[in-house]
Amino acid sequence: MSLAGHCLHPHAACMFVVTEAEAAAIRTAFEQQGELSAAVELRRLFPSITDNVQARECVRVIAGWKPLPLRPRRLPRVRRQEP
Repeated sequence: MSLAGHCLHPHAACMFVVTEAEAAAIRTAFEQQGELSAAVELRRLFPSITDNVQARECVRVIAGWKPLPLRPRRLPRVRRQEP
C-alpha cells in the first residue's frame, strides 16, 4: 500500500502559470502566424517546455481561452425598518 505523495510518478510533472499578457502574446502569434509560431512564442516565454508536441497542445488550450465575464456589482443590502 502506498501513501499519498510517495508514488514513483508524480501527478503533475511540470506546471506553469500564464499571465494575461503572456496569453495575449501567444494568442496574437496564433491568430496572425499560426500554431507553430505560437508554440515558438510559448517556448520563448517558458524555456522549460522543450517538447514541441506539448508546446503546441498548450498553445491550442491558451488560444481557446475566453475572458471571464464581468461579475455583477453587488449592491449593499438595505434593511427595511418595520413600522
